[in-house]
Amino acid sequence: MKPRSSVSEVVGVEGGALVVRVAAPPVDGRANRAVCDLVAGLVGVGKSSVTVERGERSRDKVVAVEGISQDRVDEVLAALKRG
Repeated sequence: MKPRSSVSEVVGVEGGALVVRVAAPPVDGRANRAVCDLVAGLVGVGKSSVTVERGERSRDKVVAVEGISQDRVDEVLAALKRG
């Protein structure tokens, strides 16, 4: 994750990890919320279904997505890899 970018966007997939940029600054959890919002929109779930499990204060994060199958997450990641 790269905070304070000009726009919030998915950059791609690198080494099995989603690479994103968010416009929000890393202050008061705003960048983490922006990451969760971006992932929620990407996989088609509500914002409250995505949470940061690890890495709240790190650029590298592990997010949990509820209400969606692992197969669907894998499909989204594969589509991003293809470009």
